[in-house]
Amino acid sequence: MNRPLRQLVVVLGDQLDPNSAAFDGFDPQHDAVWMAEVPAEAEYVWSHKARIAIFLAAMRHFRDALRARGITVHYRELTMDDPTGSQHQPVTLGTVLAESVRRLQPQRVVVVEPGEWRVREQLRAAVPALEIRPDRHFYCSREEFAEHVATRRQLRLEFFYREMRQRHRVLLDAKGQPVGGRWNYDAENRAAFGRHGPGLVPRPVGFAPDETTRAVLDLVQQRFASHPGSLARFDWPVTRTQAQEALADFVHNRLPLFGRYQDAMWQRQPFLYHSRLSAALNLKLLNPREVVEAAVDAYTRGAAPLASVEGFVRQILGWREYVRGIYWHYMPEYLNRNALGASAPLPKWYWTAETEMNCLREVVSQTLEYGFAHHIQRLMVTGLYALLLGVNPVEVHRWYLAVYVDAVEWVELPNVLGMSQFADGGLMASKPYVATGKYIQRMSNYCDGCRYRPDKATGPDACPFTTLYWDFLMRHRKLLERNQRMALQVQNLERLTSGERAAIRRQADALRHRMT
Repeated sequence: MNRPLRQLVVVLGDQLDPNSAAFDGFDPQHDAVWMAEVPAEAEYVWSHKARIAIFLAAMRHFRDALRARGITVHYRELTMDDPTGSQHQPVTLGTVLAESVRRLQPQRVVVVEPGEWRVREQLRAAVPALEIRPDRHFYCSREEFAEHVATRRQLRLEFFYREMRQRHRVLLDAKGQPVGGRWNYDAENRAAFGRHGPGLVPRPVGFAPDETTRAVLDLVQQRFASHPGSLARFDWPVTRTQAQEALADFVHNRLPLFGRYQDAMWQRQPFLYHSRLSAALNLKLLNPREVVEAAVDAYTRGAAPLASVEGFVRQILGWREYVRGIYWHYMPEYLNRNALGASAPLPKWYWTAETEMNCLREVVSQTLEYGFAHHIQRLMVTGLYALLLGVNPVEVHRWYLAVYVDAVEWVELPNVLGMSQFADGGLMASKPYVATGKYIQRMSNYCDGCRYRPDKATGPDACPFTTLYWDFLMRHRKLLERNQRMALQVQNLERLTSGERAAIRRQADALRHRMT
C-alpha cells in the first residue's frame, strides 16, 4: 500500500540547490520532489539554444543527483513530440503542476520563491495553497532590502554595497573599516589593453558534454532548430562539481587581472579575465558566499590584488543583490517603465549580427556563438546602441532575456531597464550611460576593423554611435540638464553650431529609419 505523500517540493530550473529552504524538514520516506521541463519556458522569449540547453542539462543532472540519494523525483522530461498546448490552453509550469497535484494528492506543496514574477504568479494560480519560502541563497532578503529603501531618499548602489560589506564583515579590518582604507577601487579597474592587446589570457576551463548533456543538446538542436544561437561551443558547467571547478579556475588564473581589465574588450576574445560564473550562480549551483569567500581568500593569501578582489566582490555582494532588491521591490510595475518614451523597434540584426558596425557585429556574433558577453559589451555596446537609437525598453529586455545563458528575469530586467536603458528614470542608476564611439575605440580594438570613424558625427563615414550620442543629448536636453552627473556632457552641446546640430538630427533620423 502506497504511503500518502506528505510534501511535494517544487524545484525550478534556477533553484538547483539541495540546501535551499524548500528542503527544510524534507523526509525521503514521506516527501518527494517535482521538476518539469515545459516548452513554454523556452518559448516565452525566443531563447538562445544554449540558454535552453544549460537549464535542461543542469536540471537533469540535479534530478539524477537527488535520485542517487534515494529521493523520489517526479520529473517531466521534454521530448521531440511534447505538445505545446493551444493558444487558449498552453502547456506551462502552472498547468503541469496543477495536473501533478491532482494526481499525486500531496498534503502540502512547497517552493522557494521563483526568480521571475511571471512564474510566481503562474504557480500561485495553479496551486492556491502553495507554500512559498524565502530564497536564502542571497545575502539580502526582500525584507532587508525594503528596510534599506525606507531609510533612503534616493537609492544608490554605493550605499547599499557599503551596508552589505559591513553587515557581512567582508573586506573589513579589525576596526570595521574597509581593508586598504577605501570602499571602492573603480579608478584602478578601468584599464584598456593598449595597441598590443591582451596577449595570452588563460582560457576558462570548459566541460565536455557527458551523455546526459549530449542528449539535451540533441533535443534542443532538433526541437528548437529555429531559435537563435549555436550549440557548437557549449561547455558550460551544469553540475555542482563543475561549477566549483570553474570557480577555482577563475580565482587562480584570471582574478588577479580581472579588476584592472574588467571594462576592456578585444576582438575574438569573448572571456578575457571575466569569471564566466554568473550562469552557475543564477542556477544556484554556486552560492554567492562561497564565491566571495574564495575571492577574499585569494587576497588574504597574496594571490590577487585588493583592487581586483574588491571589484569582483562588488559585483557579487553589491550589484547582484542590489538588482534583485530593485526587481522584487518594484515589480510588476517596474516592467512598464519608459522614462525616455523610447518606442523604436529593435533592429533585426540584433538576432543575426548582420550589420556594418564592427563593434556590434563582433559582440552580437559572439553572443550568438556562445550565449555570453561580459558586462561592458552588454552595457556599452549592445545596450548603448539601443538606448541612443531609442528602442522600446521592453523589446531590449526581451532580447537580453533570450540570448544570454545567465539570464533570469530578476537579474536581467533591472540591469537592462534601469542600468542600460535608463527607462526607470534614474531609480537604479544615477545617470544614463551614454558615450560616443570614441569610448569603444578607447576600450577595444573594434574600431580598427570598422568603416566608420568614431570622431565623426556627420558624413558617410560618421560613427552611428557618435551621431546618435549628440542627437540623444539634444532630444533629452531638458531632462538631462537636471542631472548633475550629465551637466558637462550637456554643456558640450554649446560647442556645436546650429548647422552642425541640424546635420546631426538629419543623419540620426536617417539612421533610425534605416536601422529600424
